[in-house]
Amino acid sequence: MNAIVVNELTKKFGDLIAVDNVSFSVKEGELFGLLGPNGAGKTTIINMLTTLLVPTSGSALIAGFDIRNDPDNVRSNIGIIFQDPSLDIGLTGRENLEFHAMMYNIGAEERRTRIAEVLSVVHLENKADTLVEYYSGGMKRRLEIARGLIHYPRVLFLDEPTLGLDAQTRRSIWDYIRNLNREYKTTVILTTHYMEEADYLCERIAIIDNGKIIALDTPQRLKDEYKSDSVSLTIEGPSDPLLSGLKGKEWVREIAADNGNVLLKVINGEDNIPHLFQIAHATGVVISSVSLHKPSLEDVFIHLTGASIREEDGSKRAGMREKHRRRMMR
Repeated sequence: MNAIVVNELTKKFGDLIAVDNVSFSVKEGELFGLLGPNGAGKTTIINMLTTLLVPTSGSALIAGFDIRNDPDNVRSNIGIIFQDPSLDIGLTGRENLEFHAMMYNIGAEERRTRIAEVLSVVHLENKADTLVEYYSGGMKRRLEIARGLIHYPRVLFLDEPTLGLDAQTRRSIWDYIRNLNREYKTTVILTTHYMEEADYLCERIAIIDNGKIIALDTPQRLKDEYKSDSVSLTIEGPSDPLLSGLKGKEWVREIAADNGNVLLKVINGEDNIPHLFQIAHATGVVISSVSLHKPSLEDVFIHLTGASIREEDGSKRAGMREKHRRRMMR
């Protein structure tokens, strides 16, 4: 069974196509990631799937309900944790959960049971009656996760759930997300800029660029598709004989040398390092050190999107969407 089915979903803001004919599905109980540079369309997709934006065209089913024709049932079956904090800091943690549960018409006795349960999931039982203004950033994020679970949603949307948190707190939040996914069998769809977060949490990842999905697979298979390991060598003496010996080798993709350091992009680095030593020996070159770097998800992301040089463009796209939203509100 699929918890989410997206079919040719498109969103335009004037002349800007923010989401362009996107299709994908997410299985029940899956932890699914959306990655993309700034302005790629991730948040716009989330906003459409959570009924906050009406698609220009296309369709989507969430827990079997159509986002266009049955938005109330969609909302009843989802939980959302937004990028920006949305807690009432003038209330205690328990009061925030109480208010949210009442919004879902959960009865008083069941509210008490569910509040105790979700507080236990995020380990905030001892802080339940403390005002949220005295919570740390990590505690606030954990409370938002608890709030998103209060009505037992079938699908939970997490939009940049650890943005701005320190590394230790971020790892703690990852564990909470993974545990709730396993314990509740909740389908989770996650957007993030942290590559290691997506790699650690997600069973499958869709990489989005310019409103289109350009890759969709498991993190490991995405990395395997990159097919290029980095091998760094430190050598004694000139590098020209070694470079000449490496030319024409089909497993060598790129060669760069500078002051006794040789950097190679090679296929199957572990298998071909012995060949490197054989060629070095045959050409009279002494290798004093060698290191191997396997491609990371970030390497794949940059390779596919070139995001490091298009951040400004993404900001412009986001700005255009915001201007259009304000015009519509006026």
